Amino acid sequence: MKYLKLQDYKFDLPEKLIAQNPAGKRDESKLMLIDKKTNEIKHKKFYDIVDYLHAGDVLVINESKVFPARLTGERLTGTETKSAVEFLLLENKSANHDEIWEIIMKPGRKGRPGTFFSFGNGVLKAEIIKNLDDGNKLAKFFYDKNKYKKFFEILEETGKIPLPPYILEENVKVDSRERYRTVYANENKKGSAAAPTAGLHFTPEIFVKLREKGVIICPVTLNVGIGTFRPVKSDNIAEHKMHGEWYSIPGDTAEEINLAKRENRRIIAVGTTSCRTLEGCFAKHGEIKLCESKTDIYIYGDYKFKIINGIITNFHLPESTLLMLVSAFYTRGDILRVYEIAVEHEYRFFSFGDAMFIY
Repeated sequence: MKYLKLQDYKFDLPEKLIAQNPAGKRDESKLMLIDKKTNEIKHKKFYDIVDYLHAGDVLVINESKVFPARLTGERLTGTETKSAVEFLLLENKSANHDEIWEIIMKPGRKGRPGTFFSFGNGVLKAEIIKNLDDGNKLAKFFYDKNKYKKFFEILEETGKIPLPPYILEENVKVDSRERYRTVYANENKKGSAAAPTAGLHFTPEIFVKLREKGVIICPVTLNVGIGTFRPVKSDNIAEHKMHGEWYSIPGDTAEEINLAKRENRRIIAVGTTSCRTLEGCFAKHGEIKLCESKTDIYIYGDYKFKIINGIITNFHLPESTLLMLVSAFYTRGDILRVYEIAVEHEYRFFSFGDAMFIY
């Protein structure tokens, strides 16, 4: 297998191209079109995507909704409140309806088991109950269940939508956190600590036009965890381990994808999360089926894609597993060439940046 060294996925990126806020309108971001067969590249606006999707294409979107997973509060010591802390909620580990979450805590040294914390002027409290091997922690939350029927209700009041660390707080505009959710995010599918960002470019108007053309829109859910963005620390990328993420595939979606596969129609993933959902399901079951499970599929190198033959995605961080996935779909050399062109044309990078469609 070629290109197993982390340094093979480096590229130079001017800091000014790291998008700090979304485009003025979702669908007015730039769109780079890449034909894998001819290597032809075209420069468009995202609303032009309608012209490059065709009747019978299956477009797979991730309905997972980002929830206010970032909590800022204070450590409790007796009756005193002091020491500012931040929690980032990653995954619900609850059993029997206890609110136990795996979290990242900053600063971590303040989170010894048995330590209590307060958020939102005391309406939400938490106790650290365990330190995990990877540095994360388990926290148990407490709140008035007569006032808040669901845990997500109190998070809407006390938490914030977490933006990636390369988006600087001083640059964030008022509406940017709400724009960090897709227009098709499902209220009943809350669970992501980070947005499936390729979907941020879509508007309701684009979906109307796509359906009128006969494009089939199929939802899946993958709750995006911080593991997707966890840095690869090993020089040999094959040694990296992906964090498991929960996904579900509805029966209707499975039927549409399997039919499209039999009829050799295009299956296009919106984002790496939709791609990992489909490829992870196939890796586990040998087919796409109605299911709920976890996937830790790691796509890199010369991985052979089983389901998708097109992907709409953003421009990703150097040395990231997201860049490795897209490189596996095209080729590493071609992707790095595309990224050089993107820098030359001043495309905006990362979560609030521009998009590409590789087909």
